[in-house]
Amino acid sequence: MKIGIIGAGMIGGTLARRWTKLGHEVLIANSRGPDTLRELAAETGATPVTVAEAAHRGEIVVVTIPERAVADLPKDLFSGVPADVVVIDTGNYYPIRDGNIPAIVEGQIESKWVSEQLGRPVIKAFNNIYFQSLLEKGTPRGTPGRIALPVAGDPPEARAKVLRLIDELGFDPVDAGSLEESWRQQPGTPCYTQDLDAPRLKEALAAADRSRIPEYRSAANEGLKALLEAMNQR
Repeated sequence: MKIGIIGAGMIGGTLARRWTKLGHEVLIANSRGPDTLRELAAETGATPVTVAEAAHRGEIVVVTIPERAVADLPKDLFSGVPADVVVIDTGNYYPIRDGNIPAIVEGQIESKWVSEQLGRPVIKAFNNIYFQSLLEKGTPRGTPGRIALPVAGDPPEARAKVLRLIDELGFDPVDAGSLEESWRQQPGTPCYTQDLDAPRLKEALAAADRSRIPEYRSAANEGLKALLEAMNQR
């Protein structure tokens, strides 16, 4: 499969490493241009391209950039891209990093906001797992305790393609429903960064309380703040 990745950070770089090893053709882009991706390309075999090329040449396109940067992508980025090209959103909103995004603060589901910015339906996936786990903890199907990942979005056939990719990467895919349900895997929720197996992931998704989203976000934001402060002290 030909997969475009927009964003070459921890998750984008990890997906490039994993997918090239599985034999997929990976096209990777960032905001600074293809020349800045030569080292990653040499390591992984991914092809460095422009953001527009990643969006237009992939059968699946992954948008994996800070939430604040989504609004800065070209408004016509997906103009002319066939409707059957699946767009995956791996993003998370952290106010300490992304600043104030009024629509999200006022209650809009994060990936619905992303979908509006892109002008495309999106599938929410890979947002609730640390990159180290994504890189190192994939296991064969049937392995006891295999980590599970939720997938939410529309339409169902697009969600199904991402579910298959997750299984191929070594994780149990869990269908988490439509994009309207993707708030259940946002930062701070019970399933966030917990490396749960499928039964426990389903329990965690069910346990999430929409009225507590501001509380979940605040806790996750404070966690990131503490991490950044610790890193700055090194």
